[in-house]
Amino acid sequence: MSQQPLIEITDIGRKYVIGAETIHALKSVTLNINKGEFVALMGPSGSGKSTLMNILGCLDTPTRGEYILNGINVSDMTDDELAEVRNKEIGFVFQTFNLLPRSTSLDNVALPLVYAGYSKSKRSEMAQKVLESVGLGNRVDHKPNELSGGQRQRVAVARALINNPSIILADEPTGNLDTKTSVEIMALLEEIHSNGNTIILVTHEEDIAQHAHRIVRMRDGLIEDDYLNNDIKSVSPRLAALREKGSDFENI
Repeated sequence: MSQQPLIEITDIGRKYVIGAETIHALKSVTLNINKGEFVALMGPSGSGKSTLMNILGCLDTPTRGEYILNGINVSDMTDDELAEVRNKEIGFVFQTFNLLPRSTSLDNVALPLVYAGYSKSKRSEMAQKVLESVGLGNRVDHKPNELSGGQRQRVAVARALINNPSIILADEPTGNLDTKTSVEIMALLEEIHSNGNTIILVTHEEDIAQHAHRIVRMRDGLIEDDYLNNDIKSVSPRLAALREKGSDFENI
């Protein structure tokens, strides 16, 4: 008996009415993603990529079609119901980090646990552990303005992982980073994927998309292509070498 896909979207459409104009951002999209996949979602501006990302992340609902996430039909949920699903099932990593500027790394990472009802001591314990897992065990008391861009994105990745979500949804996660730091963030995402996490990477950069094991290309509100990546660009060996040499990886 085959395993049910983690994500099943069937004939999803999304239209927006602006004045007298109707814009069909998504025309008809059908897509399955299995647990443990690493998928890059690509497409030019206006392709529907961002609209699909918002629906996958339960930030928006489709005008038509069905979306089953981890066995739950989220297609017609209310905003409050979607918020609950987001907190339990999805970890977000954004291009702009979206950290609270006056909060420490520990408090930023622990934030989703507040909504999940954990005690303060348990939140701190869990946040400390996940910060250590992304190489920031010595930065728990630092605020975002005391961290480098790469460190801020690591805090964002740790926050995405804290609730052990079904999906990590990374929206242009290297968009504000230099090339060297982008490589390190992609190495971190590779490590997370190797631990069994499902990652959906939204990007317009070909070299970043090549880290994914599957690439879905969109155009004009439709899926134009969906294929396995036979030329995966892995940087994990480089990461291992850096750690073996005792590099300043944690300070990037």
